[in-house]
Amino acid sequence: MKARVFAAIAMLSSFASPAFAAGREDHSGLVVWVFLGFCGLIIVAQLVPAVLIMLGLVKGVAQGSKQPVEQKVRNN
Repeated sequence: MKARVFAAIAMLSSFASPAFAAGREDHSGLVVWVFLGFCGLIIVAQLVPAVLIMLGLVKGVAQGSKQPVEQKVRNN
């Protein structure tokens, strides 16, 4: 029984060996992926405040002004 299980595992792993051989061709190590992740973190950290400011501007324009323009000019 054990011989059949080992034979089945050996046969299945021989089918998978070409997939392992065609693995990665870019030769980029862990340092490259950490650097790319850090770059992505910087981009996200800059996008969050920009999106919040844009939403605030749109909200301000959509609400409009409660005072007429003439009163604003006189108050300044």
